[in-house]
Amino acid sequence: MNILQVNKFYYPKVGGIEHVVQNIAEGLSDQHTTRVLSARPKGWGRSEQHNGVDVRKTSSIGVAMSVPLAPTFPIHLRTSAQNTDIIHHHLPNPLSTVSQLTAGTGDSAVIATYHSDIVRQATALKIYKPVLQQFLSRVDRILVTSKPLLENSSILEPYKKKCDIVPLSIDLDVIDAEDPPPLDIDTTDPIILFVGRLNYYKGVEHLIDAMDSIEATLLVAGDGERRSVLKRRARNRGVNNRIQFVGYVSDQKLASLYRAADLFVLPSVEPSEAFGIVQLEAMARELPVVNTSLPTGVPWVSQDGQTGLTVPPRNAEALADAVNTLLEDDARRRSYGEQARKRVERLFTRGRMLKKIQEVYEEVG
Repeated sequence: MNILQVNKFYYPKVGGIEHVVQNIAEGLSDQHTTRVLSARPKGWGRSEQHNGVDVRKTSSIGVAMSVPLAPTFPIHLRTSAQNTDIIHHHLPNPLSTVSQLTAGTGDSAVIATYHSDIVRQATALKIYKPVLQQFLSRVDRILVTSKPLLENSSILEPYKKKCDIVPLSIDLDVIDAEDPPPLDIDTTDPIILFVGRLNYYKGVEHLIDAMDSIEATLLVAGDGERRSVLKRRARNRGVNNRIQFVGYVSDQKLASLYRAADLFVLPSVEPSEAFGIVQLEAMARELPVVNTSLPTGVPWVSQDGQTGLTVPPRNAEALADAVNTLLEDDARRRSYGEQARKRVERLFTRGRMLKKIQEVYEEVG
């Protein structure tokens, strides 16, 4: 079959959804002809190829409220849909939903992976919601990344009968083959690791506050608009000597960070964190996880009392208690880490995700 993946952006743009789209496009390229339609964050459109996948990036004059301003996107969608069996959208993406409704894509089957609700842009959502509902009512199938997201999303409620749970994944072959150099870090304390973009919903400020009560070194891997604010917060709290902001790192350096850490913390505070694929990266390397009890897939991916500990969001004291509990109990930490790896092997492998998507493609194509 001829499959078109549609998303806001594509490699080398960094982001969780972008990685998922790349995994699908490249992972199914042996069975199908896979192509990608996305936009550039800013600049003239162009055609590219990455790892054998043809990618069309449309022109954009910039990004507003996380959406590329790409006026020619509907035209490119209509053109790309010619001789296409399945169009696979990745939401949230108002650009692609509006384009799908207006472009006229012929007889192609249409499915959508629903990665998360729209949370921050509440005012804009009031205007956009009818468009999204019309789009979801017309698609042939909706893939949802976790059962908790499906159960807690009011947007998805009317469409549950055509929803399938397809969890995100990680490539264990790549992780098991890695041989990163030892991490060069000047500390004899236990190491806590956070990985992610430094944005409004990651909750890193609460982890910084928790460091008041934790005798350990916190490594913050990732960059974003809140980096300077978070570094200032660490200085003001007097814990900056225990926190290292290492910024965006290479895959090899990231592997070294995971291998050196004693535990992983994902302190997210908003349902925009719908899955937390970085949890899989930690769990695959037998790291226990401290996460938060969001109404999404986050506490389902790493489960309280099995692969780590779950605490209420926005609660620095609870974060500190959970981290200290694990740091002070080596046997418990090892047990959670071993169970974390087994959970990934059981539910979140790359092959399992691609097999489920392939089954959906065969049903609707």
